[in-house]
Amino acid sequence: MLCPHSPQQNHLIRALPPEEGVRLTAHLELVPMPLGHVLYESGVKMRHVYFPTTAIVSLLYVLEDGASAEIAVVGNEGIVGVAIFMGGDAMPNRAVVQSAGHAYRLPGQLLMQEFNRSGGRRSGALHHLLLRYTQALITQMAQTAVCNRHHTLDQQLCRWLLLSLDRLPTNELTMTQELIANMLGVRREGVTEAAGNLQRAGLITYHRGHITVLDRARLEARTCECYAVVNKEYERLLPTRTPLRT
Repeated sequence: MLCPHSPQQNHLIRALPPEEGVRLTAHLELVPMPLGHVLYESGVKMRHVYFPTTAIVSLLYVLEDGASAEIAVVGNEGIVGVAIFMGGDAMPNRAVVQSAGHAYRLPGQLLMQEFNRSGGRRSGALHHLLLRYTQALITQMAQTAVCNRHHTLDQQLCRWLLLSLDRLPTNELTMTQELIANMLGVRREGVTEAAGNLQRAGLITYHRGHITVLDRARLEARTCECYAVVNKEYERLLPTRTPLRT
């Protein structure tokens, strides 16, 4: 059983062999992740990477007029700050906490040292693991763009709820309709209607920012194929990790 706060709650860290895991965890710092906290802004140099354990971070693209849309979510399956080890110091998007919790923070320079050390060895697990995770993240971004363009708001909301649930220990989320609208890049009225449809169908209950999923199987049946595509790619590329639902 894991302790209340453990780096092993993050699937990437848990998948590392002992030698590389010990070197990495020695420098990890547990940090609170309050709802709405911005980890980095578009174009700003990142100094740290984050390994979420109980928090979920939303990667948002923000337009000049302030409008935004979510391009990916990162929870206990991944890492926030892939630009650091992919050769860039910044990203053209914002990272904001979508669901409050905790994460382990690591200085970006230390991750680069371990990434390069691991890359110079045939058996370097960290190097290969982070590259595979990045490919899975890119798949999620691409599928999100397709989903937002071609599928109904009801389907998008189902996909979003399922991806969030996969990264939480319970079937409950705390999220206002306004925040969901910002994530999906739609009007609040649209989210109100879509959430009402799901509630009338008996799939969820929604009250004052608290969403409880009552029937996950029917929620999966109602969503589009985008959720399954993303989930299968994570399973394919990260075979050493525990499945998202634990």
